Amino acid sequence: MAVMETPEKVLRRLEFKVIRRLDGFLFGDYRGIFYGPSLDLAEVREYQPGDEIKRIDWNVTARMNRLFIRQYLEERELTAWLLVDLSPSMGFGTRRHLKREVAAEFAAVAAYIITRHGDKVGCLAFPGRHLPVIPPRAGRVQALRILQVLNRTAIGEGGLTDLGAAVRHAGRMLRRRRLVFVISDFLTQPGWDGPLRDLGQRHDVIAVWIRDPAEEELPDVGVIPIRDPETGQQTWVDTSDRRVRTAYRDLVAAQQTRIRDALRRARVDTLELSTAGAMVDPLVKFVTYRKQRGRWRSPGR
Repeated sequence: MAVMETPEKVLRRLEFKVIRRLDGFLFGDYRGIFYGPSLDLAEVREYQPGDEIKRIDWNVTARMNRLFIRQYLEERELTAWLLVDLSPSMGFGTRRHLKREVAAEFAAVAAYIITRHGDKVGCLAFPGRHLPVIPPRAGRVQALRILQVLNRTAIGEGGLTDLGAAVRHAGRMLRRRRLVFVISDFLTQPGWDGPLRDLGQRHDVIAVWIRDPAEEELPDVGVIPIRDPETGQQTWVDTSDRRVRTAYRDLVAAQQTRIRDALRRARVDTLELSTAGAMVDPLVKFVTYRKQRGRWRSPGR
């Protein structure tokens, strides 16, 4: 994402490159793809052709002598939340984008799709208590507001990542069933899979895993400093040594395996996005998967 692009220009670009491609997959089945079963009964209404037989309320039907069905709150109004990681490691990126830019652009796409259907979306950035919370609202302006705030907030303002704490906070904050996107590189303190699974018991949770290929392999460029973006600790390594490059690659592979295993334990669907590639293809693949396979397993699991 170019430094000088305004949120309006970014959203217009995303509309053209991403959202139009998704239209054929989403429209007509939007909630069936991005939202799970309803929980909160809102009302009963008279049966209409096309309604599911399993939703008929037989007690009311018997009293009224006409068919009535149960209608749930989420069928009338959906509220989604975007939990966005703005920790120091999200400031990394060497190809097309920083990880934080991919996170912000995905948040804008999700917010735009949700609000265009008349539903509401809010945003909570983490870590830290002083990062912005954007209350749920509908409308295109909300997508612009989320994009603007995420781009304006400095990386690392809240300190080191504690994804588990952020997820627990979200669980306390969200009383009714919600659609929740957790957008992160998941380079965080261990133990977050339990809170994420707990959140998924009450809400429909989608993990959006942001990765950068350059983090996965060291180039052969001699002695260079490597800095941990979360702690700031710096170490000098000789990348011309094949053993160093191999050890680093193995370390990253083990880390990614731990993240995948944790996401499996959390039992949430996972969308993987890369800083080196376009967003639309993995999104189309993910949406197609949700349509075909339901919501409890992710592609590649």
